[in-house]
Amino acid sequence: MAWIWAVISVITFLYLLQELLTLNKNKKLPPGPKALPIIGHFHLLGKNPHHDLHHLAKKYGPIIYLRFGFVHTIVISSPAAAELVLKTRDLVFAGRPYHQAAKHLSYDQKNIVFSPYGTYWRNMRKLCTLELLSNLKINQFRPMRRTEIACLVSCLKQAAEQRETVDMSARVLALSGDMTCLMVFGRKFVDGDLDEKGFKAVIEEALEVAALPNLGDYFPFMGVLDLQGLTRRMKELSKIFDGFLERIIDDHARKREEKKEDQDFVDTMMRIMVLDLLIGGMDTSAAAIEWALSELIRHPKVMQKLQKELEQVVGMDQTVEEPHLDKLNYLNLVIKETLRVHPVVPLLIHETIEDCTIDRFHISKGSRVIVNVWSIGKDPKVWQDPEKFEPERFVGSNIDLRGQDFELIPFGSGRRGCPGMQLGLTVVRLVVAQLVHCFDWDLPNEMVANDLDMGEHFGLVTGREKHLMAIPTYRLSK
Repeated sequence: MAWIWAVISVITFLYLLQELLTLNKNKKLPPGPKALPIIGHFHLLGKNPHHDLHHLAKKYGPIIYLRFGFVHTIVISSPAAAELVLKTRDLVFAGRPYHQAAKHLSYDQKNIVFSPYGTYWRNMRKLCTLELLSNLKINQFRPMRRTEIACLVSCLKQAAEQRETVDMSARVLALSGDMTCLMVFGRKFVDGDLDEKGFKAVIEEALEVAALPNLGDYFPFMGVLDLQGLTRRMKELSKIFDGFLERIIDDHARKREEKKEDQDFVDTMMRIMVLDLLIGGMDTSAAAIEWALSELIRHPKVMQKLQKELEQVVGMDQTVEEPHLDKLNYLNLVIKETLRVHPVVPLLIHETIEDCTIDRFHISKGSRVIVNVWSIGKDPKVWQDPEKFEPERFVGSNIDLRGQDFELIPFGSGRRGCPGMQLGLTVVRLVVAQLVHCFDWDLPNEMVANDLDMGEHFGLVTGREKHLMAIPTYRLSK
């Protein structure tokens, strides 16, 4: 092992020497805390980095400079600064940093989320939008969504009759996963179809591995050493996904030959976009739904107000249908407030593709830029009592969540904004409305609402740390 550390020491010395020789002292960097040698500011991050970065922003300002290993990082924590990055200088900040997890899990960063900005990425995004995420395609899958949500309601109704405690986190994730697979693959999958670990467990492991700080991403040439064992795990996951996709594509090709159909979406995009489609359509929607239901359970008055609106718009003799959604104004306020308090992707990661200046600060080419969406949603200069869950704050407000108002950007904004925003909003609004309209909800073991643990599990998608367990009571007359 001695030779390994000797190599690391030499590499570190040479890199630091290069940094010192090339540093331009006349260029003004954003403020920030003093860095430690070699590791930089890693010691300032804990279990929930978005919280830690928020506290640093309160001390040093909305644009701060940090260094993680050898990676220069700019953290953005205010709507005005986010607008500079995501709108005013959108093209400059449209890059994506090198990421070892993406290299192994998305065919050397060939997917939409991690691909570097350029012609390839633009064509992939356009193709994905046209083939799966257009309004026409979203509407085509409306009967499927109705059927799958009806199945969930039926299962919950049976549980309600027995006064059973239901793991709503698991149920919502299963629903979201089934709907996503039906859209993307044309069929649902059980746990054994992907790997012996289980379909959803493999997806969650991929999310976990991708979110873990990898030394190879921050210290040049250390990736080959794989000191954390992350590369090994990524390669194992990659093999699992490869085998799964081979089965899907072979099955799809066989069906196409039988029907004498031409090549379609699955054939052209499956290999390089599976994680985008599974994670983007599965975990993000599920996390948003469970956060919304959790907050409604914690705030009975908000729940009652939403149920009253549903009674007036939908009626107690039928379930919610998608045409009802545009008439449910208070539901939209609840979803906005949920995504303000609990953005499921709390940190947006960008990279500069050229040198630039924002707010008088120099940002060098190749710098990593983190937009802290979670912090923006907690900014007391923007939001009164930001820690409170209060949908009424949006009454009479023009603030929307579709990327044009930088006080609320849960889907990002600009070129790198989420292309699946419309589909995600449709699913989240529909499922939340259905769960609240069809059922009242109690916590198990005589737990009171204020005792519900709202701890977060940080990752590429940040959901609840503990599963939401609740007891449903059926409300409708039929």
